[in-house]
Amino acid sequence: MSSVEDIEKAVEKLPDDQLARFRAWFAAFDATRFDRRLADDASAGLLDRLADEALDEHRRGESRVWSSSPSLRGA
Repeated sequence: MSSVEDIEKAVEKLPDDQLARFRAWFAAFDATRFDRRLADDASAGLLDRLADEALDEHRRGESRVWSSSPSLRGA
């Protein structure tokens, strides 16, 4: 059995309070790794093309304000 399978079986056995604690820990852990990879990619210049395209669109007047708030989206 692989270590991933061992972890899956252990998680399945957790009581609800422990599962909630694990879920919160994993969400923070995963977010930190994602942020680190994004920062590394940005530092390496891997996002420069996308940023340039977005700035070009904005300069051409093709950008718009976006909000997750329904009242600002006109919903």
